[in-house]
Amino acid sequence: MTPSPHSSSFSPRHRWKVLAAGVAANAAFSVAFSGIPMTAVLMRTGYQLDNATLGLVLGLMGLGIAVSELPWGLLTDRWGDRPVLLTGLGSTAVALVAMALWAAPGAGHIPGLGWLGAGLLLVGLLGGSVNGASGRAVMTWFDAGERGLAMSIRQTAVPMGGGIGALVLPYVALHFGFAALYGLLALLCALSAAMSWAWVHEPPVAPRTKATAEARAVSKSGPLRDARVWRIVLGIGILCAPQFAVLSFGTVFLHDFGHAGLATITATMVFTQVGAMVMRVWSGRWTDRRRNRPAYLRACGALNVLLFAALAVLVMAAGTHVADSLALRIALVVLLGVSGVCVSAWHGVAYTELATLAGASRAGTALGMANTSVFLVCFITPFSIPHLLALQGWPLVWLAASACALVAMPLLVPRPDTAATADQKVAKTALSRST
Repeated sequence: MTPSPHSSSFSPRHRWKVLAAGVAANAAFSVAFSGIPMTAVLMRTGYQLDNATLGLVLGLMGLGIAVSELPWGLLTDRWGDRPVLLTGLGSTAVALVAMALWAAPGAGHIPGLGWLGAGLLLVGLLGGSVNGASGRAVMTWFDAGERGLAMSIRQTAVPMGGGIGALVLPYVALHFGFAALYGLLALLCALSAAMSWAWVHEPPVAPRTKATAEARAVSKSGPLRDARVWRIVLGIGILCAPQFAVLSFGTVFLHDFGHAGLATITATMVFTQVGAMVMRVWSGRWTDRRRNRPAYLRACGALNVLLFAALAVLVMAAGTHVADSLALRIALVVLLGVSGVCVSAWHGVAYTELATLAGASRAGTALGMANTSVFLVCFITPFSIPHLLALQGWPLVWLAASACALVAMPLLVPRPDTAATADQKVAKTALSRST
């Protein structure tokens, strides 16, 4: 996309407006894809679904995002952030209005499963535009010393939207119905599109030139042909499986196994999302100052392995006696909440590491690759959980989550000798191109 002739007139502080618009875009869509699963218990009743069908329906939106992320990322690098955000958010709002009209259960009417599934799939296909576009805007407007913080702030939009969804959407669905819920989500997307129209522009020419030079020095063949990028992409996706297990079936777990009420479930999910927001901002700033992103990601991965294994052990120890013990119920709620915070705390740091490796001008493609991996897992996870439940119950679900964190660690954070070899190759490539 050609730089705007007025782009040089933007003040240095305008980058924070661009970041605010990116946060708003991600938060508006996150209220939908993270908030709708918070209504899983009500959706199961309102649409008369069993657990297997519920898991399939909740996964379809993630599948739509996964399928569309890479194309949206490629378009972002080609067209720029503004047109992609406006197109994606506007069309998502239209799709949600259509769901309010034709895919919401009402008095004496339950829409067919096809309407619900197609609507959520379409929302995912269109809403996937926000992730790569807003991430590229951060990489092109912010310098290297601020990108970890800025990307982490952008990534707080996901738990922030999820927290709003957990707090508001169950209440709206319970008292006003799913038509009002879809209408509210459409309004949020339209408002964030207005913010993108007002504030998201291409950066001044000098930063863009610098970003292009960085990209050429960092990646010779582009993200799609870079094995290091693919390794991090795969690690990010696998480590999201425990997160989506909490987000998609955490409410069902607390209701069915923990015998928790709606207020407790809502409070737990809000705590999880707010805690994730705080940890993402802190981790971005902390790793910017200490330049220790790999060590931080390694520590997060190890802690997730331990927390989800502990949750599985607690569930096995509780057995069928949860309803008889207040202490056990409290322990389940606390451990699930802490696990949900930890498994959501690393995103900003990992995405910054990935985008830095790919280069700012190709960040849209790299982030699209990562989000394709993430939302394929978003589809697979809720689809798989009912089958794991049928095999061995909740202990198997949380043990599988722990295993995913264990598998992701060496992918997300390669061994030091491997990383050093890769850095030497990059340095030689940059030196040869400059001589």
